[in-house]
Amino acid sequence: NLMTLKPVLFVANISEDEVNCPDDNQYVQMVKKYAAEEGAEVIAVSAKVESEIAELPDEDAKEFLAELGLDESGLDKLIKASYKLLGLINFFTAGEQEVRAWTIVKGTKAPQAAGKIHTDIERGFIRAEIVSYDDLIASGSHTIARERGLVRLEGKEYVMQDGDVVEFRFNV
Repeated sequence: NLMTLKPVLFVANISEDEVNCPDDNQYVQMVKKYAAEEGAEVIAVSAKVESEIAELPDEDAKEFLAELGLDESGLDKLIKASYKLLGLINFFTAGEQEVRAWTIVKGTKAPQAAGKIHTDIERGFIRAEIVSYDDLIASGSHTIARERGLVRLEGKEYVMQDGDVVEFRFNV
């Protein structure tokens, strides 16, 4: 495809004083107007704030964001906007030794999502045992989520959702 047909995301750099009100910046407004004409997205971040956050440990970074009145960093906003623009979502696999996020295109069915892990899992797909991330966290464990009826079995036609925590059942 031509580069001009690719989706575009504009990132406007603002001062640290404007992180709570980026729309008050006249230049951000100009970029938003231009982006709207092009059918593009715009997010505003403060590079200075982001560089300060990058140097802090996680707990201190959360506290710093709270002091600024922000829910998330500009980097998190950029990642979310990029995923949305590209039509991508994540699903998770969890085991005794590791939890892993897998990136897939929105609208991907369970067997093809399993194929991201290994082609044998896609080929021998039987069904997927799925619980949403939010339900799993609220329950505290997979066992409690299952007891509460939040874990469900889905077949080959299931369309994966952002934040699904899945265990694929397969036979090769």
